[in-house]
Amino acid sequence: MTSDTHFRLAAVQAAAVPFDRDASLEKACRLIGEAGTMGATIAAFGETWLPGYPFFCHAPTGPNTFRAMAEYLDNAVEIPSPTTDRLCAAAEAAGLDVVIGVAERDAVTKGTVYCTLLFIGREGRLLGRHRKLKPTFTERSVWADGDAAGLRVHERPYGRISGLNCWEHNTMLPGYALAAQGTQIHVAAWPGREPAVAPPSPTPLWPRQLLLSRAFASQAGCYVIAVGGMRSREITPERYRELSTIEYSGDSVIIDPRGEVIAGPAQGETILIADGSREAVLAAKALCDIGGHYSRPDLLRLIASIAIRRSGSSTAASPGVSRRRCGSDANGAGIPRRQSLSRERSLRLTKLPAELRMVIPRP
Repeated sequence: MTSDTHFRLAAVQAAAVPFDRDASLEKACRLIGEAGTMGATIAAFGETWLPGYPFFCHAPTGPNTFRAMAEYLDNAVEIPSPTTDRLCAAAEAAGLDVVIGVAERDAVTKGTVYCTLLFIGREGRLLGRHRKLKPTFTERSVWADGDAAGLRVHERPYGRISGLNCWEHNTMLPGYALAAQGTQIHVAAWPGREPAVAPPSPTPLWPRQLLLSRAFASQAGCYVIAVGGMRSREITPERYRELSTIEYSGDSVIIDPRGEVIAGPAQGETILIADGSREAVLAAKALCDIGGHYSRPDLLRLIASIAIRRSGSSTAASPGVSRRRCGSDANGAGIPRRQSLSRERSLRLTKLPAELRMVIPRP
C-alpha cells in the first residue's frame, strides 16, 4: 500500500479592514487561530489581503485616487516588520502553516508596493515570499513588477507548497516553474470574484479564477486552494466609496489534483475546509508529471532569473526570510544574512531539474 499522508486545507474567505493595516492584522491573527481549531494544516488568504486589494485602481482617475494610493502605501507591510512578527506568532500558536497576500512596501525606497504572497511556517518563521511578476492592467498603477526570487516550492512535512497571485495563472511559465519543482499543494490567491457570465465579446478582462485554478491543479497534479478576498461598498470608507466600482464576494474553492472542486464555492465570511492526501497527488503525477516524465527537456527549456528586484536596480539580495520570527533584531544585522542566503539559494537552484535551466533551441 502507498505510504500516505493526510492534511487539511483551509481557504480563509473574509474581508480585510480597508486602509487599516493594524485592524486587518488583528482580524488575520484571529482567523488563523480559528483555522487552527478546525484542524487545518495550512490556511490561505486572498491576494494582498493585508491590508486589502487596491480596488480604486479600476475607477476613473481623479484627485481622490491619489489620496487612496497614498493611504494604501502608508498601510503597506514591510518584510520583516512587527506586522510579520505578529503573523509568525499567530501561525505558531495555531500550529499551522499560513500563506497570506500582503501589499509589500519596499523597505529601501518606502515608495514602491509589490503584490506579495507571504509563506509562514508553523514554527513561527517566514519561509519565503513571492512577488507578483506582472500586475494586471490597471493594477500596474499601484503595484511594481515582481521577480522570480520567490518562484519556488517550500518543503513541508506534509508536502511541497507553492503559490501565485491571480492572473499569474493565466501566464504559463511561472506555473511551469513551480510544477517542475514538484509542487503538491498550491495557493491561488485572488481578489475574490467569479462572475456568473462572461462579459460580451470583445472584452477579454474578467477574473476566471475557477477556470484558471482548476487548470493549474490538473496540469501540476496538485491540490489548489483558490482563495478570494471580500470587499463590499458598505465596508469601504466613505471617503473612497466613489472609487468602489467593483465588489468582491470571495467565491473560494478547493480543488483536487485531478482538477475537480472538492469544497466550495464559499459564500460569505467563512473558512472553507477540505482534506487532502499524498496518495491523490502521487496518482495524478504518476499519470502526468509535466516537470518530469511528461516533459521533453531536449526540446523545450525554461530559464529563471532568481535575483530579487529592488527599486532602481534589476538585481539585489535575497529576501532573507528564514529568520526566527523575522524580527529586525534576529540573528544580528539583516543585510549580510540576506546576501548570504541569496548565494546559497543560487547554488541550490542550479541543482533543480533541467527544465528550470533551459532555453528554447532555435532551428
